[in-house]
Amino acid sequence: MFAELSPHARDLRDRLTAFMAEHIYPNERALLEPPPEAERWAPRPLAMALMAEARAAGLWNLFYNHGPEGQGLSNFEYSQLCEILGRSLAAPEIFNCNAPDVGNMEILAAYGTPDQKARWLAPLLSGEIRSCFAMTEPAVASSDATNIETAITRDGDDYIVEGRKWWVTGAPSARCKVAVVMGKSDPAAEKHKQQSMILVPIDAPGVRVVRPLRVYGFEHAPLGHAEVVFDRVRVPAANMLLGEGRGFEIAQGRLGPGRIHHCMRFIGLAERALESMCQRAKSRVAFGSALADMGAVRQAIGQSRCDIEQARLVTLKAAWAMDRHGNKAARNDIAIAKIVVPTITGAVIDRAIQIHGGAGVSQDFFLAEAFAETRFLRIGDGPDEVHREALARVELARWA
Repeated sequence: MFAELSPHARDLRDRLTAFMAEHIYPNERALLEPPPEAERWAPRPLAMALMAEARAAGLWNLFYNHGPEGQGLSNFEYSQLCEILGRSLAAPEIFNCNAPDVGNMEILAAYGTPDQKARWLAPLLSGEIRSCFAMTEPAVASSDATNIETAITRDGDDYIVEGRKWWVTGAPSARCKVAVVMGKSDPAAEKHKQQSMILVPIDAPGVRVVRPLRVYGFEHAPLGHAEVVFDRVRVPAANMLLGEGRGFEIAQGRLGPGRIHHCMRFIGLAERALESMCQRAKSRVAFGSALADMGAVRQAIGQSRCDIEQARLVTLKAAWAMDRHGNKAARNDIAIAKIVVPTITGAVIDRAIQIHGGAGVSQDFFLAEAFAETRFLRIGDGPDEVHREALARVELARWA
């Protein structure tokens, strides 16, 4: 039904699987454990060491296909690898494939000037620095991005950025050096031409990380999420991406691949949850019977296999459509995957939690944090309702 992987992609898949078994799973607890308060936003020596090993092993920038720094994989090929690294929440950063850096690197590769690429893209590709993406705002319903109020105002050879953002993933990290900020540069322009994106150094005067934000109690240090204030931050006009009024154009170029990457990783997370569910059911006895012999448990396992296969096929179709027709033409397939996969993955993880009992909601298993991650993505990158609305418009237009 789908093309076979190339020899290069198969080799990467096999080596990635072996690296995960040797380095990621044995160290997962240490990588995800909240660090001491004084060190929570500092780079972790273990993570940095594993990043160096992954890079030396050639398992680096797997998503990137713009030049010699990347692996040259298609979206379809990368989806096979992304499922593997998605099995652990600790893994994406180790291979330099974590959000929001992946999306920001794609933005800089596609829209950045030579100077912007030299200053920001090159160190991001090497893993020397991290970045963040500032779009969502606490004061407005940001599911409609035309609501954003952050101002980007021209002032001679500079722009002044003024506003408050939140859910800025990566901003608390000591390694975060630049923010991609979306704001309004011309409130009088056509609705989708009012917004621009600009590069703001995190250490610029007026940038203030107000507080870290938790997802169901998880802080996700040392990258984390934050509320960030831009208090009349002055940046050179050369930091503007693509040009004034091009913010929505850039956002659509960024968010499509970003959404599908999340879905690819979640397939791996769902598979691992099902494996854990089966292992638990085979090893535990209640009321005189193994859990695996109980009808309700077997129903949960069978339904989970059905759900995962559906989610994988939807995701692979979207990746295939992106390769064949381009990201814009594949937007409906991407939207379908974005709706279906987090919901299905959340349901599978929820069943696994139930079968694990009290252990399932504890820190002893990956399930509780994985559930929080999947639930969050039903809001992040556009809430499900927005994507359903867009799909409905396409369907209804056929009957115009």
